[in-house]
Amino acid sequence: MIKAPWDDRTFTARLRAVGSTSYHHQHPFHVLMNRGRLGRKEVQTWVANRFYYQTRIPIKDAAILSNCPEREVRRLWLHRIVDHDGRAGDEGGIGAWLRLGEACGLARKGLLAHEQVLPGVRFAVDAYVTFARTQPWPIAIASSLTELFAPDLMAKRLAAFERFYPWVKARGLEYFKNRLTQAPRDSGEALQLTLRQCNTRELQEQAIRALQFKCELLWSMLDSIHWACFGQPPGRAHRGK
Repeated sequence: MIKAPWDDRTFTARLRAVGSTSYHHQHPFHVLMNRGRLGRKEVQTWVANRFYYQTRIPIKDAAILSNCPEREVRRLWLHRIVDHDGRAGDEGGIGAWLRLGEACGLARKGLLAHEQVLPGVRFAVDAYVTFARTQPWPIAIASSLTELFAPDLMAKRLAAFERFYPWVKARGLEYFKNRLTQAPRDSGEALQLTLRQCNTRELQEQAIRALQFKCELLWSMLDSIHWACFGQPPGRAHRGK
């Protein structure tokens, strides 16, 4: 029996439910970060490894565009690449993250060379790019809906850095501040595309699985970082699963 598609309200609720149980705001490493429990070395390790993810975001978005035959969607999505890669006179999100690294005491040259990237982080991030390159473009877009949950985490992260990590120079927090406005805009665009393009139950279920995959990927990155910092895997008490 072919299942009828969910209406937009139900589909949206099911997408948001993924975040409530699986988004990495519940990861023990983020919990420690937001409570001011990380030392300088742990913060630097996170910044250096997360930078690898940041550099692959525009590559991921370019992969989505390469699979999308709809001109209007490509035009809508294109700003994401510019937001991260920047343009003349503006280094974009990647430049802002480099400034965060420098504010944390990391050398720009080492960040750009990805000298501290852990194998587990590299594997997870590369898997995300492969997913975007090989999946139908509406499903790849659905995987980006982790941005629905990002503003709350970003606000807590910014407050935590300002309160607990004063040794991080204020100019390094620009990326977090920018994402407070960019993430709601980006997630709104992605959600509308997902609701419009995933108009069968099968596609809706694929979209939910794609979002779950992205959440698992982000969680896996933090698992690797936590292990490298503390010499043991994180507990699962905060995961909600």
